[in-house]
Amino acid sequence: MSEIPSGDERTDRATAAARRVPLSRGLSTKLLLLTIVFVLLAEILIFLPWIASYRLSWLKERLSTAAAVSIVLVQGEPASLSRAAQNDVLMAIGAKAIAVRDGGVSRLLVVAEMPPHVDEHIDIANVGLIEGMTGALDTLFFGGERMLRVFGPVGDSDKEFELIMPDYSLRNAMLIYSRNVAFVSLLISLFTAMLVYAAIDLIMIGPIRTMTRSMLAFSEAPDDPGRIIRPAARADEIGVAERELSQMQERLQKMLSEQKHLADLGLAVSKINHDMRNILASAQLMSDRLRQVKDPTVQAFAPKLLRALDRAVSYSEGVLAYGRTQEPPPSRRRLRLRQLVDDVHGLLDTEGGIEFVNAVDLAFEVDADSDQLFRVLTNLCRNAVQAMAADAESAVVRRLEVSAERVGSVSRITVTDTGPGLPPKARENLFAAFRGSARSGGTGLGLAIAYELIRAHGGTVELVESRGGRTTFAVTIPDQPVRLDQARNGLRRPA
Repeated sequence: MSEIPSGDERTDRATAAARRVPLSRGLSTKLLLLTIVFVLLAEILIFLPWIASYRLSWLKERLSTAAAVSIVLVQGEPASLSRAAQNDVLMAIGAKAIAVRDGGVSRLLVVAEMPPHVDEHIDIANVGLIEGMTGALDTLFFGGERMLRVFGPVGDSDKEFELIMPDYSLRNAMLIYSRNVAFVSLLISLFTAMLVYAAIDLIMIGPIRTMTRSMLAFSEAPDDPGRIIRPAARADEIGVAERELSQMQERLQKMLSEQKHLADLGLAVSKINHDMRNILASAQLMSDRLRQVKDPTVQAFAPKLLRALDRAVSYSEGVLAYGRTQEPPPSRRRLRLRQLVDDVHGLLDTEGGIEFVNAVDLAFEVDADSDQLFRVLTNLCRNAVQAMAADAESAVVRRLEVSAERVGSVSRITVTDTGPGLPPKARENLFAAFRGSARSGGTGLGLAIAYELIRAHGGTVELVESRGGRTTFAVTIPDQPVRLDQARNGLRRPA
């Protein structure tokens, strides 16, 4: 008994079928058909002057034969020809009558049966291109039972010859000619289409097909380096597309690898977070007891132990905060920035000769989320303090200054320190988690978190300057736009 495929298997089969392009809908088939159609259209446009030229040549040939017969008859005696001989001459030419005009006098040389009327008069010497094409199409589609009068000079003769003839022989000859031209045109179309198809398939369709297969294969296993396309050494647009696709696949594979590492890190941190908090709580409890010991050595080392524990807690909280799927949207209020900066100063370890300068004006206000802006400034200031504390030279100036200014509805907060500056690697990967750290053992999460929080405010965080002795970060936050209905309600309130 055969097994019934599951829903996932049916979905996979449907997806695989959707990715396979049938031959009837492929670019190769479309290219072949379009080439045949375009060549046939070109042949049709060329056919019109051809058929007009063939019709005129056919009539000229008959008129030339009639002229040769006419010259012989003019030099002899036309009346001496018997009726049977005249019929034979006219039958050979396919005419009803032959005449010659000389000196304004028209002379009927041979006549079998004079038709009652003539349907069309054709002056061989004065047939234009447009007139020739329209006449040829008219004869081809509607002729066969018409009587023609064909006249004009032949060669260098000063005489004008006339020929009265039906057009059915002309139409039959034109039909045969059209059939042969159509057959040859079809052969040329097929041959040209095959050549064009082979050339374009080799130059363009083949590489596009290769890129399509590479994209499909890469989408099935983006972590497999063997699925990345190997670009050909071409200098045209296809070569550029292949190289760009290869670079894009490499960047995407690298990004997916980093995302996977981050996901694994988040999972690992979430598993050990509970135990780490218990361990840190126990360590903090023991350190508090150590502070009660009167031993001078213990009293000297206890603050350092507390600071190390605080750094461990801060590191754990930073990793967990960055691992959140999404930060809550900012709850913006008008804040007194100087007081917020004082709160940030209270959490910093500025021992060791680090001077903290709060240069924010007392009346300066900023429109932001209090908690999120506090986290941003804390991260920036802590990085500056750690950079200056790592400098072993005792004579250098260690100063951290926070200032602010307003330009219109935009607040600009600057954090400037006199530290050694950011290393090149940190500047290249600024605001990138786990890559933009300015110190050994750091994670770079502080700047990454600050960047995301300020972006949620519609602002920016940028490195203004970084060199030995001066590093400046600028936080730009625009005020919230005021809705028109709120502004109107505020104006209508009584004073």
